[in-house]
Amino acid sequence: MADRSFASCGGLELLCDSVKIHDVNVEQQGEEKKLTMKYLLSWVRTNLIKERPEMFMKGETVRPGVLVLVNDCDWELSGQLETVLEEKDVVVFISTLHGG
Repeated sequence: MADRSFASCGGLELLCDSVKIHDVNVEQQGEEKKLTMKYLLSWVRTNLIKERPEMFMKGETVRPGVLVLVNDCDWELSGQLETVLEEKDVVVFISTLHGG
């Protein structure tokens, strides 16, 4: 198990009982024992999202309009779903869509 933190902002925290910051222990997966963002997203959907998971995810990835940062870096620069997470990494999800 490894410690990781993630935060949800821009309204996404409402899907997690209004909790913005989560310190979690997620078991590493597979033979290589690497934890990827793809696995973390599935874990978050199963373990932390309390309602309306469709507001957070579409298929196996985040919905359009959700910015994902891994250690303050846009995940598009690190491989998106294939980004490998290490112990003490910080993942932030920010909704860029706002209702009117």
